[in-house]
Amino acid sequence: MITLTPGTATLADWRAVYRGAALSLDPACRDAIAASAAAVDRIVARGAPVYGINTGFGKLASVRIEADDLATLQRNIVLSHAAGVGAPSPRAIVRLMMALKLASFGMGASGVRPATVAMIEAMLAADALPVVPCQGSVGASGDLAPLSHMAAAMIGVGEIDIAGRVLPAAEALREIGLAPLDLGPKEGLALLNGTQFSTANALAGLFEAEALFKAALVTGALSTEAAKGSDAPFDHRIHALRGHAGQIAVGDALRALMAGSAIRASHRVDDPRVQDPYCLRCQPQVMGAALDVLRQAGRTLEVEANGVSDNPLIFADTDEALSGGNFHAEPVAFAADMIALAICEIGSISERRIAMLVDPALSGLPAFLTPRPGLNSGFMIPQVTAAALVSENKQRAYPASVDSIPTSANQEDHVSMAAHGARRLLEMAANAQAVVGIELLAAGQGCDFHAPILSSDALERARGCLRERVPTLEEDRHFHPDMEVAAGLVRSGALVAAAGADLPGVCA
Repeated sequence: MITLTPGTATLADWRAVYRGAALSLDPACRDAIAASAAAVDRIVARGAPVYGINTGFGKLASVRIEADDLATLQRNIVLSHAAGVGAPSPRAIVRLMMALKLASFGMGASGVRPATVAMIEAMLAADALPVVPCQGSVGASGDLAPLSHMAAAMIGVGEIDIAGRVLPAAEALREIGLAPLDLGPKEGLALLNGTQFSTANALAGLFEAEALFKAALVTGALSTEAAKGSDAPFDHRIHALRGHAGQIAVGDALRALMAGSAIRASHRVDDPRVQDPYCLRCQPQVMGAALDVLRQAGRTLEVEANGVSDNPLIFADTDEALSGGNFHAEPVAFAADMIALAICEIGSISERRIAMLVDPALSGLPAFLTPRPGLNSGFMIPQVTAAALVSENKQRAYPASVDSIPTSANQEDHVSMAAHGARRLLEMAANAQAVVGIELLAAGQGCDFHAPILSSDALERARGCLRERVPTLEEDRHFHPDMEVAAGLVRSGALVAAAGADLPGVCA
């Protein structure tokens, strides 16, 4: 059970929520929530115009709404803004989005009532997740369309997915013993304003990128062994002289993964090769830079996940509602772009190692890693598949944050495009996981040719994890199932767990 303490939740907490851990909001924040809602009541009673409470929205902010229509105003904003399109967002993303919204409300600056917060908690506890179309947010004025679909489900409109069963929202709420929410002043706007959709997608991309990164360290070391490469480029002294923390950590990790290898010992003396190709030799520099970028993105997203990003914000101590721009997701957009670049490069250097291994002129191994090349094609086409996936990721890695299209009749004239910048990350990570899975197969096959000489204990455990599920490729066979298994070992963390090494990561 994860207890979310607003303002102090860690990346590890959010990762656990993304992976399915049960959660609850820290009870200590209840007083701040109640105080914020009471402040809204006092602001309404004063009657002065306050954006989103008794005015229209966006370009219509100058339109005054009478007291009798305040509840209708909040319902209308939810219904009108629930205008998303595209496939339903993955359940894990919706769950994380709702948890982020819960923590944001827990800061006591959004003006929502305790009952509204309790409803989000109850829906999460019942695994009743709104169906949220994945497209329609430009990442400013908050993730309006996706969050509106969440809010619509809470008022009994739209659809809710209960553990995989999609039902009309009102019916689903009845099934779990909840009544549709009647929105109070400010609550509709508070629910649909904020960066939680973009942030959830970016965090999910970060967590998948971290798993990818660690697996690629293992496969990179295994490829070095398959090619009888040197561990000298991983010497700590080299990286300490440059000083980048990620590079130092990766060099140390690769050296540790190869420690005690009989394959490495077999060519330590009188090896005619002076230097390995960059895809082996420069792993600390490339993967270390990716690690530093992922860690920086992680710091940004941790701050965002612990902040309040709706508008206006309620300050209960002074009964003020201050309009600002915390809904602008530029920090998330930049973080997502950074994650995309790192994912792309991890896959890119992995593909280069695959290409090196299948080329006998570079690896010294049989052509395409098959004992009888010609009759068998071996790893010829898996390398082509890896190249295709890397090329696709290169196209997707173009920064989203540099684009902006004005919206709301130019009232909202600069937007972040964080939502789709973050949403692409899961597909990019899946592509790269498939590439690293192919490398695992190729590197394992390459090491098979060195039998009976073995690698290090850590790498032999990793290779054994593969061989328990995928036998050595003696003759051509249906390759796709092997690739699915290998990608699964990368994605699930089973490969890294089998190696048993202490590998650097992003989340503490």
